[in-house]
Parts: sequence; C-alpha cells; structure tokens
Amino acid sequence: MTVLFAASPLQDLIPFLVFGAFVFGVFSVLSLLSNRNSRSSERLDRFSRPASLAEIEDPKNSAKKDRYQGVADAIKAFSAPMMPQTELEQSKLKVLLANSGFRSDQAVSVYLGIRFCTLLFFFVTSVLLYVPKHGLTMSALQPIVIITGIGFYLPAIALWWIRSKRQQEIFLTLPDALDLLVVCVESGLGLDAAMRKVCEEMKDHAKVLCEELSLANFQLQMGRPRREVLHDLGVRTGVDDVRSLAAILIQADKFGSSIAQALRVQSDSMRTRRKQIAEEKAAKTAVQLIFPLVLFIFPGIFVVLVGPAAIRIMDTMMKKP
Repeated sequence: MTVLFAASPLQDLIPFLVFGAFVFGVFSVLSLLSNRNSRSSERLDRFSRPASLAEIEDPKNSAKKDRYQGVADAIKAFSAPMMPQTELEQSKLKVLLANSGFRSDQAVSVYLGIRFCTLLFFFVTSVLLYVPKHGLTMSALQPIVIITGIGFYLPAIALWWIRSKRQQEIFLTLPDALDLLVVCVESGLGLDAAMRKVCEEMKDHAKVLCEELSLANFQLQMGRPRREVLHDLGVRTGVDDVRSLAAILIQADKFGSSIAQALRVQSDSMRTRRKQIAEEKAAKTAVQLIFPLVLFIFPGIFVVLVGPAAIRIMDTMMKKP
C-alpha cells in the first residue's frame, strides 16, 4: 500500500508529461519545416543578388551567421507569444534595450525569447520539485506560482540592472567628456572633429560614452542630419544630461549661435547640478545613519556602558544581609 501511495503522484504526472512531449514534438517538426523554408529562401536570395563587400572581404562572417541562424530562428519562435501587439509598446521596448546597450534589430526577439525560456525553465523545475512530493494541492501550487513569477521577472530585473549601471557610467563620465569637448571646440575644431578627439582621448576610462559618441559621429559621416543624430543620441542613452546637451546643440545649430558658448553654459549647469546632488546626499546622510545607529551601534554601546553597572547591582541585591 505504501508503494502504491508513493507512486500515485507520479501516475498523476503521466498525462502532463505525455502532453508536454506531444507539444514539444509538434513544435520541433514545425520549427524544422520553417527553418528549411527560411534557409531555402535565404539561399535563393543569396544567389539572386551579388555578394556584399563584407562577405567578399571576410567570408567567416557569413558562415558564422549561417551557423547561428537556427538559434536565432528558435529564439524568434519562442518570443512570438510574448511579442507586444502595438507599435508603441514595441518602440518602448526597443528604447529600453537601446538604453541597456542592445541596439541590434533582433534584440527585442532575443530578449522576449530569453524571458519565455526562463519562465518555462522555472515552471518545469518547480513542477518537478513540488508536484511529486505534495501532489496537485495548494501547498504545491503556491510555490510553483511564486517560482514561475520569479522566472518571468528575472530577465526584466537583469535588464534594469544593466540599464542603470550603463546610465550611471555615462552620468559619471560625461563632465570630463564635456570639458574636453569645450576645449576642443574653443581651440578651433568642429563638432565632428571634437567628438572624434574626445573618443580618442577617453576610450580607456569612458568606454560606454565613447561608444555612443563614435556611433553618433559615424552617423554624421554617413550624411544623416545633425539634428536627428543628436536627438537619437539623447534617446539612445536615456540620460537626462545627454538629452539636455543634445537639445542645446540642436538649438545652437538651428539658430546659428556659438556651439562653444552653448557647451560652456551646459558644462556650468552640469557642475551646479552635481553640486546640488552632492549637497542633497550629504543632507540625507544624517537621517540615513539613524537606522544603523539604533539597530547595530546603540545596543553595543548600551551593553558596554550599562552592563557592568547592572552586574554590580545584581550582585549587591543577591547578597544576603
């Protein structure tokens, strides 16, 4: 009887396992068919057009792309159920990924595919951990739901952390870059040459900011209007100071005013703002120190000061008259 009772949860899992295996088999067959069709169409497109300059110079790039094409197609298939339906939500997600440093065209599909795979992995793991032990009861469903929710929100938390660290690095390295940009512009260089000089001088300790400036400079060299390039720079970084800098440069370029004067005004305002932020943090320090003082430092001081007196009082009271 004990063996039958112990095996009953496993017997309850058999229909779910069979259903999961059936769904996985159908999905694998459909994925193979879609990959075959996509590869055949790509092969026809490759034969119908001449090879690009990058493929002629470095054929390893095309081979590497073909090697990971199946993985990319599988990720796109996994991301289809979670893809936002409206263009507004898709654009917001693209901006969020661009702020984190992921500017590829497949970044949205890869992110949503990773999120779906993480959700599925946490769900299957929680089911295998709790259902054989507790069965299909509330004591098993509650941790399954909690673990599945953690798997669903874990990629979003990781993306938020990457985005915040990247924006913090841009925020901290922007004043030095702006000062060097002011010096370069005032010495007679144009804005494009000044941005190139800043990237050359600060590429070691300001990699993220130099990468963004290099991309903006490359877009300017390709012929894009300066207004659009600067606007994309502010949106792509997601930092308020970069947005205000882009807005000032756009206004100076539009009205024909001095770019060096605009940069110097922006540099002074950024210094004032950082001074205010430092003063605000210094004012908050006294309030923030109350909690560690009360919870950790004050009990130790209380024991050291009052402990000997309390022991002496107890000894005095316990002595017999």
